[in-house]
Amino acid sequence: MTAAIDARSFRLEDGRDVRLAGIEAAFAEKRGAAPAQALAALLAGRDVRLGGEDDTPDRYGRQVAFVWRLPDETLVQRELLARGEAIAAADVTDKDCAATLLAAEAAARDSKRGIWADPTVIKNSESPGDILTGIGRFMLVEGKVLSVRQAGATTYLNFGRNWTRDFAVTIPKRALANLAAAGLVPKSLENKRIRVRGFVEVRTGPRIEVLRAGQIELLGGN
Repeated sequence: MTAAIDARSFRLEDGRDVRLAGIEAAFAEKRGAAPAQALAALLAGRDVRLGGEDDTPDRYGRQVAFVWRLPDETLVQRELLARGEAIAAADVTDKDCAATLLAAEAAARDSKRGIWADPTVIKNSESPGDILTGIGRFMLVEGKVLSVRQAGATTYLNFGRNWTRDFAVTIPKRALANLAAAGLVPKSLENKRIRVRGFVEVRTGPRIEVLRAGQIELLGGN
């Protein structure tokens, strides 16, 4: 590696840019440049091995890959998660790999390492204004699902009484089969506390679209 570009991408000596698959940069403004520094500390001057299902560059020309640091074969994504320097994404198709990444994140979160020392990293569904600060960013939001409603081809998990202002999760019809295959039925989430991860968008109120079962976690105390 020659240089870290940001919290989850770096440049190889041959000029290729690599983006780390399976993780997202945490939205924590107080952290400043710390995540990029963490990646640089892990990889500066080290050889790496890349792996993944597809080596097609993303729209920014970066190769998206899982990265192992050599010679100790440290999975960089797992190490960053374990240090509390990233959030696990929800798009990892390999179940064992996804479980490994989520376990590393959970351990860091429970120990309040890195970003998890800041309690505001996980947003409260009852504070839609706080969620709106992260428009276009990857976030974790926790709260109780007050109601589940169908409107056209979209299922809504509503976390508040005011549907135009409060936080909600949207599930398009095309995603229902994927969720059902994982044993996740939206209606069963009514009155349950969940944690949802994804990119925040605005449709009157803050929304996260769920396409994969891995975006939703049932929380204890349900």
